[in-house]
Amino acid sequence: MTSSEELQRLIKATLEADANVMELAFRVYDHVSSTSPYGSKNSYIAFGPMDTVEDDAGCISGVETTIQLDIWTRKAAAIECRRLTDLVRRALHGKDLTLTENALVSIRVPLTRVFPDPSQDHHGVVQVTCLVEE
Repeated sequence: MTSSEELQRLIKATLEADANVMELAFRVYDHVSSTSPYGSKNSYIAFGPMDTVEDDAGCISGVETTIQLDIWTRKAAAIECRRLTDLVRRALHGKDLTLTENALVSIRVPLTRVFPDPSQDHHGVVQVTCLVEE
């Protein structure tokens, strides 16, 4: 399994196991294909772009992967989107998480943003940066 695939599975499982996150979010989507992604709740999380750059050190093969998590809420108030964005940050930033086939050196959340969307929903972005030894 590639490190990026393993990271995505780990992040998805971590968020789905967090009761505070899932109290607000209907689902964590790998790909949003549903015409009703909100389901029975007012928010959902979806994986956005993922970038990987080499970060080798000596004879150790490593990568730095940045993953964008998109937070969507159909609530009119930005505060609802901010709350879920903050909960996602808390669930991931600096946590001692473990990969099976690769070694997660660190996981950080250096950036969160919330902004209105023309659809009247609110869009939050959580940037997750991971260092992985492959």
